[in-house]
Amino acid sequence: MSIRDIVEGKKQWRAHMARVKALPPDYRIVYKEMQTYLFKVGPLDLPDGPLLPGIVDFFEGGAATGKGVLELIGNDVAAFCDDLIKESPTRADALRESIGGRSNPAEQ
Repeated sequence: MSIRDIVEGKKQWRAHMARVKALPPDYRIVYKEMQTYLFKVGPLDLPDGPLLPGIVDFFEGGAATGKGVLELIGNDVAAFCDDLIKESPTRADALRESIGGRSNPAEQ
């Protein structure tokens, strides 16, 4: 990864976060919760993938129509996030694979 890639990535992230800050307060709160959850359990390509910008697009559309954020996603934010990533390889999957790839010392 070159320095240009790093700088470009930071520019894109700042632009993304500026869009988040422009959302209504209830949308920002839910977005931050979703972001925290997804960074813990989410897909491996989360920082560079289309998921987070897609969520902002979805929220911008909902805010433009005057809907509350919970009207869009429901009351269970984690379940909504899980539905978004159900087909993506996650950090948990990578961890399970790495643990499963090693021999268990207790079995030897």
